[in-house]
Amino acid sequence: MGINIKDVANKAGVSVSTVSRAFTRPELVSKATRAKVLAIAEELNFSISRSAMVLKSGRALRVALLMSDHIRLWFSASIIEGLNQVFHANGYDLSIFQISSIEERREFFDMLPIRRNADAVIVASFDIDTDEISQLVTVGVPIVGINCVMPTIGFNAAVNIDDDQGSKLLARHLIGLGHRRIAYVRTDRAVTLHFSVQQRYESFAQVCEQSGIDLTTIVIADGDDRISRATTELLSMDGMPTAIACQEDGIAIPLMFQLARTGLRVPFDVSMVGYDDSFYANEIGLTTVRQDPIAMATSAALKALDLIENGKTNKPFEVFPAQLLVRSSTTEVKG
Repeated sequence: MGINIKDVANKAGVSVSTVSRAFTRPELVSKATRAKVLAIAEELNFSISRSAMVLKSGRALRVALLMSDHIRLWFSASIIEGLNQVFHANGYDLSIFQISSIEERREFFDMLPIRRNADAVIVASFDIDTDEISQLVTVGVPIVGINCVMPTIGFNAAVNIDDDQGSKLLARHLIGLGHRRIAYVRTDRAVTLHFSVQQRYESFAQVCEQSGIDLTTIVIADGDDRISRATTELLSMDGMPTAIACQEDGIAIPLMFQLARTGLRVPFDVSMVGYDDSFYANEIGLTTVRQDPIAMATSAALKALDLIENGKTNKPFEVFPAQLLVRSSTTEVKG
């Protein structure tokens, strides 16, 4: 016969109701008792049915995640990992809605009325407009943003990296090395899901303007050939820049290799900076700005749980400081 709740209670030396509360109402059980019950339940391979937990708690035990980028990418995967670490440990499932086109965007917001079976909505890297915020509010659950523009409008809580600080650090680093011919490579998404990268560009351009530098901006559409198109535009310029700043490491790293194939050496012929400190940035020596999406997602998840449980959270709007990491991809201008 299978293990039942009485078996767990007997081995833990507690009542059946205590075991039930350990799963469905953990706030009513001491941390030590809950840890003991869960350890024994895992040892005996026992779990309370999800439907029973939902009925008992009056919650869906589900959080909806709205994302603007491919799930396979470094930032998206890290966000999911951080959220899942917190939500899974607290008995919540994560439902992911990826928005990659105007049609998917319209469909998501049109279908919102039937998506009320979530206890919170996490919006990650999504530049939503005021009408869409109003639609989200009608769902009647906490809305938490991660790297969203104007997070204090319509969101109950949010976490953001200080992109203004990060981009200014990068620009001042290059200018301090003597660079005056600088190009900035950025994307232009058809769905206007620019999240915080717009702030990155504007802050970088502001420092260049204040320093009397005429920044060259190269805008590339998303696509498999975007690095080739960026390379073509750079090589077609009347004078090759001495430094290239990229919106993200995902552009900077492949662009470094593409330029190397044309005979240009980083940093001897051109300096290069990225943004994110993502996969392989350290290994190839890319100067970049570090952000920690797992830490941001963990913080966002804890805020969401606070809002679900208590209707409020400490420090609802949190900004993570940027950190400049100077590596071997930048050097002083020669001559």
